[in-house]
Amino acid sequence: MMLRSYVTGYWASPSDEGAPLLDAVTGEQVATISSAGIDMRAALEYGRAVGGRGLRELTFHQRAAILKSAGLLLREHRPELYALSARTGATLPDSKFDVDGGIGVLASYASKGRRELPDDTILLDGSYEPLGRGGQFGGQHIFTPLRGVAVQVNAFNFPVWGPLEKFAPAFLAGVPSLVKPASSTAYVTARLVELIVASGLLPAGSLQLICGSAGDLLDHLTDQDLLSFTGSASTAARLRTHPVVVARSVRFNAEADSLNCSILGPDAVPGTPEFDLYVGQLVTEMTVKAGQKCTAIRRALVPEAALAAVAEAASAQLAEVVVGNPADETVRMGALASLGQREEVRRSVKALLAAGTAVFGDPEHVEVVGADAERGAFMSPVLIRADGAGRPEPHEVEAFGPVATLIGYRDTADAIALAARGLGSLAGSVVTSDPDFARDVVLGIAPWHGRLLVLDADDAAESTGHGSPLPMLVHGGPGRAGGGEELGGLRAVTHHMQRTAVQASPRVLAKITGQWVPGSERTIDGTHPFRKPLSQLRIGDAVVAGPRTVTAADIAHFAEFTGDTFYAHTDAEAAARNPFFDGIVAHGYLVLSLAAGLFVDPDPGPVLANYGLDNLRFLTPVYPGDELTVTLTCKAITPRGDSEHGEVRWDADVTKQDGSSVAKYDVLTMVANQWP
Repeated sequence: MMLRSYVTGYWASPSDEGAPLLDAVTGEQVATISSAGIDMRAALEYGRAVGGRGLRELTFHQRAAILKSAGLLLREHRPELYALSARTGATLPDSKFDVDGGIGVLASYASKGRRELPDDTILLDGSYEPLGRGGQFGGQHIFTPLRGVAVQVNAFNFPVWGPLEKFAPAFLAGVPSLVKPASSTAYVTARLVELIVASGLLPAGSLQLICGSAGDLLDHLTDQDLLSFTGSASTAARLRTHPVVVARSVRFNAEADSLNCSILGPDAVPGTPEFDLYVGQLVTEMTVKAGQKCTAIRRALVPEAALAAVAEAASAQLAEVVVGNPADETVRMGALASLGQREEVRRSVKALLAAGTAVFGDPEHVEVVGADAERGAFMSPVLIRADGAGRPEPHEVEAFGPVATLIGYRDTADAIALAARGLGSLAGSVVTSDPDFARDVVLGIAPWHGRLLVLDADDAAESTGHGSPLPMLVHGGPGRAGGGEELGGLRAVTHHMQRTAVQASPRVLAKITGQWVPGSERTIDGTHPFRKPLSQLRIGDAVVAGPRTVTAADIAHFAEFTGDTFYAHTDAEAAARNPFFDGIVAHGYLVLSLAAGLFVDPDPGPVLANYGLDNLRFLTPVYPGDELTVTLTCKAITPRGDSEHGEVRWDADVTKQDGSSVAKYDVLTMVANQWP
């Protein structure tokens, strides 16, 4: 089949015959690919004008709901995607790693969008900053979506997870995506996009696809566009220094191949659980996806005394790995993505062998089950023992395949220094049961790593492994690894947004942000705001309750009732010696309890539950005889989609008779949409 691009709302066929794409296992032609005739400028303009506008009309919660639906849709088509993935040389576990991992990213961002973002189109960053003495001038940082397109140039090794892990945070942020997959496995990504587009779930223009060369795509980027890349460090450098990217300060993020290391602790000798974990993890990282992972272990750093034992144990496990056609149930490792990729790996192995000896595997020969070893891009796992830790090749040459190098280290400082010679990595791991060694190594190598796993017998059963990216944590790395961060929860969302400091009066800031700001208007209309359902409640609705005199008997009773007999509440002489107090003071939690007693409306109503407090600070001591007043103001309202209730955040300010604030905090409640 001829792969088509999806641009400006249509599936477009190229204007030439294209180049052939081959099945990595059989060598048969799968498809042809070309982007000839595709108007790159028009695609970007369509994304900005149509896709961006449609996305910005949706709230974070609405976008999150679409991501969830897209994930559920793709779950139904996993068998089809697995079958296509097998043609890239992937085994079924490899395919699940890619396909299920990508679907999991959609689910994760859908959940984060509902739980951690407002049901609004802007996101606040930090709290209100008073800027004037009179309380009528302040500032608030806000995030708004960039008005461009998130262009993603992806690697061949993860044709499903790769585009989805970039698409999800961009979509949630309100920015459309244009996906340019690597050619060799683009037929998998093309089918992925076909499924999503055909569902009708996405606003028009929010997802476009370019199959084939990027052509002059980068020439048409603007200051509002973003460019993300996954692939080789050399290509990342070319993209980063593209004249348009530089001149227009295009927001750029790269995740490049890196010489990731795994460090075996001196305590993890043969016979310990950690030794077995280390060897098992090393073999897994070498063989999953045929080692074609940018997070795979390339350098195995072990104590010099353990080199022989690790080599022997790893070789024994590698000998059990069956290489061949993924359709055969006995096969554990499939083919590389293409014959060209195999030749590239062989060239890199040749360079590594100039500085070491193969203790397992032959890059030129491999026994294959169910396929032709030469027509398919098959290769044996290769484990190399470096002639010396000081040789540059293991720290500079990456064989992007089932290849790793064993390197001996003398002590902790030497292990840290060797890890740093990678000049920046996406992921590293430390396998040890010694927390002191783990701390020293983690703090020593953290500046060169985006993510670090400390593996031991305690966390092994739950660990996701050395190279597994997680949408909750940053995935990227410094230096050679590209200098960027992908995924990373809300960090990835805000990467697609502009942070702006807005300075204005509280009244104007409240209107812009959709939240009540200290100094802005309150509405006290005679109806307790706890009597108002979500449909009637408005930002600024407030109640002032009190005063309530705090007595010595109150403090003594609270101390006896709760068991909180801290001396400042029970011993006048000791309390007076405390530099913060002049005598017995009320418990902070007594103040909160009394405040609640003042503002709570006791009868059944639309307020269903109090589920917590945020930002609590006790500001001024309360002594017997002080009078407390509380002002409770509706600060933010967050509906929950189709749910019958939503969340309301209330600003609580407890003051005493001189007007000074005793305590400030946010009260969080669940409120019914309608009542009764």
